[in-house]
Amino acid sequence: MLRSNSTVSLGSRTRQSQPRGSRLTPKKPIDRTLKKPSRRVWGTFLKTWWLSLIGWAFVWTPASALELRVAIREDVSELTVGSSTPARIRDSSGNILGNLSRMHAHLARSSGGSVALSQWQAGRLWIEPSDRGYVYIGDRWYRGKVLLVPRRYGMTAVNYVDIESYIYSVLGAEMSPDWPREALKAQAVAARSYVLYQRQRYGTDVYDVGDDTFWQVYRGMEEEAAATHAATHATRGQVLSHDGKVIEAVFHSSSGGHTEDAEAIWDEAKPYLRGVPDFDRQSPNYQWTETLSQWEVTQRLGGVGSVYDMKPERTTSNGRIVMMKVIGDGGTAVVDGDSIRSALGLRSALFTVTAYGGYFTISGRGFGHGVGMSQWGAKYLAEQGYDYRQILSHYYRDTYLAQIRVQ
Repeated sequence: MLRSNSTVSLGSRTRQSQPRGSRLTPKKPIDRTLKKPSRRVWGTFLKTWWLSLIGWAFVWTPASALELRVAIREDVSELTVGSSTPARIRDSSGNILGNLSRMHAHLARSSGGSVALSQWQAGRLWIEPSDRGYVYIGDRWYRGKVLLVPRRYGMTAVNYVDIESYIYSVLGAEMSPDWPREALKAQAVAARSYVLYQRQRYGTDVYDVGDDTFWQVYRGMEEEAAATHAATHATRGQVLSHDGKVIEAVFHSSSGGHTEDAEAIWDEAKPYLRGVPDFDRQSPNYQWTETLSQWEVTQRLGGVGSVYDMKPERTTSNGRIVMMKVIGDGGTAVVDGDSIRSALGLRSALFTVTAYGGYFTISGRGFGHGVGMSQWGAKYLAEQGYDYRQILSHYYRDTYLAQIRVQ
């Protein structure tokens, strides 16, 4: 651990035998009923795979695309930083200001439009470990280096990291390293594609992506494992492409039996995000039930008085709630499915509601938004002997594998 006046300890790394992150499942009793897909469904899957077999191409990107800028902490007044090896301190012009000793904690502070670290202060500060060392940011170790940037409401710490090293960590945070290797490889390709899409669409002048569930869960080296390294190396530089562009390879934990067309959930059609049969019956959230009191529902929703009923206003073809009518003694309101799901703390918007005796019984299936690759479905397909190309071609239609090449 780092040495300082107050010891900074690294949290122990724990792992679960299921994916992690907001798309994923809290611990619940596991539904161990496993039904194989019907002969008709398997036949459809195999036929479709042969027709849409992923091909190969190249995607040309700027050289900087292979190094990501990941915001680790935003708008903080102070932050603990350090390095596993001696590290150089540079300003934004590249001038060397000094050196940090190895394995010592240092407190960086935002100071009136600049950043202060020990005796150094500048508009921006780089911390660059030597000899391929690691950098400590907040409470975790990260590969690469860190840039401390003053912002309007404090300081932002940005981890500059090679995309493959980034995938090491994301893969371990989003899917258990204990899962089949082909499922991990499918997740690695999806994650690599997703971050490049997000980088292009939402990146700022300071960072490309963040580290939370809006982007992808990235927790530095604590989520790495031998299996995440192996899956990353086996798919190095591979992304999914459609019409010559990297796709938005969204994924989720479990769809509840069938994934959704993108436009049914987000009102934006994407030809490669089409609803397909899922194979996620192993998921602990394939079916679930929540019971909430009338008081709880009223407190969480509000605006219509005491809530006494909820009725679907619009659903997808699979039954996922798109709009829900909330009825109370003070009026009614039509609320979108994502908002209902968030307010009530539900695992998905694929549910039905029964109101009786002052309680609401909510019966649902799946976990997450239901678009793109189902992680539990990918796991099952991998266990049945399908490789990552087949898994990807099932969940992302009319796509092909492309290899990143820098310009």
